[in-house]
Amino acid sequence: MTVGRRELLTAGLALPFASVAAREAWTRPAGVAPDVSVPLWPEGHLTRPPGLAERVVQRSDDPDASDRMLEGITRPRLDIFRPAQPNGAAVILAPGGGYRYVVIDKEGYELARWLKERGVTVYVLFYRLPGDGWTNGADVPLADAQRAVRLVRSRAGIDGIDPARVAFGGFSAGGQVATSLLTRFDAKVYAPVDAADALPARPDALAAIYPVVSMDPAIAHAVSREKLIGTNPDAAREALYSPDRNVRADQPPLWLLHAEDDDVVKVDNSVRLRDAARAINAPCEAHFFERGGHGFGLMKTAGLPVAIWPDLLWNWLGSHRIV
Repeated sequence: MTVGRRELLTAGLALPFASVAAREAWTRPAGVAPDVSVPLWPEGHLTRPPGLAERVVQRSDDPDASDRMLEGITRPRLDIFRPAQPNGAAVILAPGGGYRYVVIDKEGYELARWLKERGVTVYVLFYRLPGDGWTNGADVPLADAQRAVRLVRSRAGIDGIDPARVAFGGFSAGGQVATSLLTRFDAKVYAPVDAADALPARPDALAAIYPVVSMDPAIAHAVSREKLIGTNPDAAREALYSPDRNVRADQPPLWLLHAEDDDVVKVDNSVRLRDAARAINAPCEAHFFERGGHGFGLMKTAGLPVAIWPDLLWNWLGSHRIV
C-alpha cells in the first residue's frame, strides 16, 4: 500500500498523545544534551532479560572530546535534537558499536548537532543489542529501527517534521541496522503495539557510513556477525542477515561512505551492497576514500579528503528533497 504525504500527516496528528509528557521525562545518562528523550516502546511492553543493566562507559580522557558508549541497553529510545527553526526534515541516526554497545557521541550526538544547526530534527536511536538475551535477538535491532521510523512519523505534529521526509542513517554496526532496514523495512519482526505501527517503516532515504553489511565470513566484521547470528549459522540465516543479498527494487535511495583503508570493517561490505543495488537499478550513490580508517565520524577526518563527507551527504539529501 502506498501512503501519501497527506495521509501520513493526518495519521500523525490523529494519534493520541496524552502520555507525551510522561514519555519525554524518560531518564537520560548524565552529561548528554539532547533536547528531549522518548522511549521507543510503550511502558511495560518489553520484558528485560534477567541481569541486563545499562551502563555508560567513557572511552576518552579528553574533556573536550567525549567518547561514550552505552552497554546493556534495556530502554531503547530516541534522543531528539530540535532545531530552533525546523525545516521539516527528520534524520534518524543509528550509531555503531559492533553490536556490543552503542556509541553515544562520535556517531550520534556529533552529527546530530551538525544537522540540527542546519534545521534538521534529529533522532539518535539507542537500539537493543542482539547478544543481550532478548527473545529473537537477531531481529531486535531491526524491530527497533522499524519502530523508530514509525514513531518519528507519528510525532510529526509534535516535532514539526514532514513525515514524508524521514531519512535513516547508520554507522558501522549501526550501518548493519540501517541496511537491514533498507531491504527488510516491511518484515514482520514484531507485532503492532499502538497506532504508530500503522504507519510505514520504509525511510524516504537511507545512508550507511562504513557499514557492516555482509555476514559472509570472508568479509564480515567477526564480532558483529557472532553477536547477530551466532558462531555457526546455516546458509539461509547468513543470507537473510546480509542486506547485499536482499536488495529490492522498492528500497529507499541509498548513500554509502567507506574508506579503502578501513581495517575494522572491510570496504568490500559497501562495495557488495553498491554492486547489488546497481544490478537491479536501485538508486545508490557511493563514496570511497583512499584514507580514513574506521570510525572517523566528524572529528577524526582533519587533513584528509574524507573530511568533506558531511557536505556530500547534505547535498545528496537535498537531491532527494529531504532537506
